[in-house]
Amino acid sequence: MAPYHVAGKYAVATGGGSGITLAFVKLLLSKGCSVIVGDLQLQPAAEQLAAEYPHPSIDSSKPSFVFHKTDVRSWPQLSQLWKKALSTFPRVDLVVPGAGVFEPPASSFWNPPGVDGSPSEDSTECDPGVYSTIGTNLLHPIRLSQLAIGYWTTNKMEACLIFIGSIAGYTATAGTPFYYSSKAGLHAFVRSLNSLRKRLGIRVSCIAPHHIRTPLWEQPYCKIMLSPDEPMLEPEVIAEKMLELCENEEYGDGNILEVMPLGTIEEPRTSIRQVPYELLLPEAVTGLRGVFAEEEKLWQRLQTEGMQT
Repeated sequence: MAPYHVAGKYAVATGGGSGITLAFVKLLLSKGCSVIVGDLQLQPAAEQLAAEYPHPSIDSSKPSFVFHKTDVRSWPQLSQLWKKALSTFPRVDLVVPGAGVFEPPASSFWNPPGVDGSPSEDSTECDPGVYSTIGTNLLHPIRLSQLAIGYWTTNKMEACLIFIGSIAGYTATAGTPFYYSSKAGLHAFVRSLNSLRKRLGIRVSCIAPHHIRTPLWEQPYCKIMLSPDEPMLEPEVIAEKMLELCENEEYGDGNILEVMPLGTIEEPRTSIRQVPYELLLPEAVTGLRGVFAEEEKLWQRLQTEGMQT
């Protein structure tokens, strides 16, 4: 399979108005990749980036930044973002479902909806029911991936999916179970797609960061969880590793790359490793012959017909 390079590509990125995804969008643009960002709003740094890379670009050789206001919890709005991307760019090669939240009081397990005095903004009347935090962190990446994979398989394209997970995907705390369970679910989803590159030419990887200096941690409900004596990483560090996940041949098969700060503020260091999920596998599993047979039929269908979305 040919090496994958982002130069000359076209990307869709949610959550690119700030934080890690904004840092990655900036890096993609610097490498010659145009990006449409789906988010509720752009922070000043993102607005400045949009002005630096206008669409349409005056210089045809320069990439462009496009903003499309999107609430990622809404499937219709995700579909509108996707349609906007296809009507703006000649194609979409790369998708980054980067929008996420850290279990705000408005959608927290410990603040049930429908209770007097509860800060929850989740509704007990929605049918089917969904918590906003789960919708943002887990359901939106899955739905956007579905739209992307349907497009890529019907057009027989090589492409790339990059997710933003967390070490919360394989650790646990009672304080924010929605966040931890949504990231665990996201990691499981990524690993479920680990054969897409071999079978369909679609790279799939996930970054799993910890303690990154982003606007998320400036919110009061997050700020109180930070210890002032613990080091943090800048989002640009994570963006560089996400680019490696896109382009390095070592990745693309459902890999989950952990990046976290260690040491002290005075003497910080960065720990990077592939999360060894394979160590969790049982010694032997029986009763899967039929499962694998059906999976093979799925691959044959995807290779010949693609997935209609």
